[in-house]
This record gives sequence, C-alpha cells and structure tokens, in this order.
Amino acid sequence: MTSAYPLPVDFDKVGDYPARAGAGGGYVWDELLEYRVWMHPERGAPDECDGEDYYYPFATYEEAIEFCQSVEGAEEPLALVLQREHLDEPEPGVYRHVTEPRHAEWPVEFLSRPRRTPDTIPNFLADDAPKNRLEPVSEL
Repeated sequence: MTSAYPLPVDFDKVGDYPARAGAGGGYVWDELLEYRVWMHPERGAPDECDGEDYYYPFATYEEAIEFCQSVEGAEEPLALVLQREHLDEPEPGVYRHVTEPRHAEWPVEFLSRPRRTPDTIPNFLADDAPKNRLEPVSEL
C-alpha cells in the first residue's frame, strides 16, 4: 500500500487504540498509529453514540480525507501518533523533555516534521539551538 503520508506501524491495530488521546504537538513523533475522522452529531453526523462525538479510524490519510469529505458532520482527519518522548512547553519558550510515552492526536500537517531520533530532542534543547527551535528538528 502506498500513500503520500506515513502509514501505520501496525495495520492490524488500526481501530484498537483508546479514543482518549493527548492533544498538542510535543514537536516530535515516533510512530503513526492511525488516522481518525471525528464525527459530530450536533453538526449533522449520524447520531450513533447518544449525541456524543465519535470517530472512525483509517489506515491511510487518503481513505480518511475521502470519507470526511463525503459525510456531513465530519472533521478533517487527525493523525494518532505514538510519542515515546516529546517536548512539553508549559509556557512560551520554556521546554521540558518528557520521557513518558503518550498517544497524541495531531493535525496531519504535523507529520511533515521528521520522526524523532536519539539526537532530535537534545538538539532542540541545546544552548546553541537557533531561535526557531524547529530548525534542528527539521534538519534531522
């Protein structure tokens, strides 16, 4: 299977991940788990969960975007990623290296950032990192 976007690390697990996930960037990612299209009954999606929002999982971005464009009440696809380590920014310009893994939902365009390597976060946090701290992330 080919896609213009990353493919899941394990196709057999698409749809098996918990609905609850972190939000926010964390700047780096390790694995793509699935793409999600969240449905909103209050915006016209079929009411399948007693008025609550719900999602459909997809293995490819292309499947997810085709679905969301064909169904009323659907959000643009999000990427569910695994972050084994990530960066927390509790206040602007203050970064903290977090080594606890988490699942996070990201805008798909964040997948243009490269996957984390052993040097990505140390380069990001280095004293000589450029003002645009994403530059060292982008170079890896």
